[in-house]
Amino acid sequence: MTEKRIDPMQLGITMFGDSRIDLKTGKIQSPEIRMKEIIEEIKLMDEVGLDYFGIGEHHRADYVVAAPEIVLAAAATQTRQIILGSSVSVLSSADPVKLFQDFSMIDLLSDGRAEIMAGRGSFIESFPLFGYDLAQYSEIFAEKLDLLLAINQQNPISWTGEFRPALENQDIFPRPKHGKLPVWVAVGGTPQSVERAARLGLPVMFAIIGGEYANFKPLFEYYQQAYQAYGHDMKDFQVGVAMHSFFVDDVSELMQIHYPTYAAQMNRIGATRGWPAYHPAQYDQGRSKNGHLIMGDAPYAVDKILEISETFGQTRFAAHLDTGAAEHQHIMRAIEIYGTKIAPEVRKAQKS
Repeated sequence: MTEKRIDPMQLGITMFGDSRIDLKTGKIQSPEIRMKEIIEEIKLMDEVGLDYFGIGEHHRADYVVAAPEIVLAAAATQTRQIILGSSVSVLSSADPVKLFQDFSMIDLLSDGRAEIMAGRGSFIESFPLFGYDLAQYSEIFAEKLDLLLAINQQNPISWTGEFRPALENQDIFPRPKHGKLPVWVAVGGTPQSVERAARLGLPVMFAIIGGEYANFKPLFEYYQQAYQAYGHDMKDFQVGVAMHSFFVDDVSELMQIHYPTYAAQMNRIGATRGWPAYHPAQYDQGRSKNGHLIMGDAPYAVDKILEISETFGQTRFAAHLDTGAAEHQHIMRAIEIYGTKIAPEVRKAQKS
């Protein structure tokens, strides 16, 4: 797609903070325990040299993270090098002023490692929770993204919009370490979202969660073409891919330690969206050469990540690791495999 790439490609992990749910009793894991596990998992990501971590925002019983900034602030004091971001912050139901202030504080705590990934979220529960009208879904997001970017660019700020009180020559503090925060936009596959990000010159993260991953190539190409057409410098071009992933020492372990919780979560979500029951054939198809899942041992994962990179030329790859919340010990081992066996081989191959 493009020859421009951060060298080496950033390799990271995203999570939604899934709660582990007992498959026999339906009992949901203690959120206190899961949050402590997540901090341990982020610490290990940093120790094994991964580049990026992103945590999502949800307001449901089966997820423990309602405010990514709280987890990231805790992680900022426990890590040294890894980039810490949201994945995503549901900007439509947030106050961009407070969001910027919170992430500026994370940035200062982490010595300049924070970033915001803005999105509209994969669920809609935050709209009634915070008193927003779903009929204004797109308009609210566009306005709040405009405000967030304006705050990031200037201080003090004067701004007027439809859905939030105006700001008149208002100072907003604290400011991040380097003056501005990196702001990404997460998109699920609509050309309108891609065009807006390109027009604004924002990095994009594509979430590929179904079908064959190559089906997203036209959107990647459209994003690059639009980015250039709007006059942005390609040296600043960044684009990422997030895909459901899990890593094991032996592929035979997958059906025991990963598939049951993954399938259960897919069925919980699918029940609200009219999806058919998830079954092993779907899992196997997703894991195939062209499929949207990266779940297997290190050699398999290295090959598939490199093939995806050849297809898209992305600057960041994120393994979305905690769908269904496998046991903590297995997530920790997956992180270790990723950082010590997969990432070094991917980096080596891309330098050759």
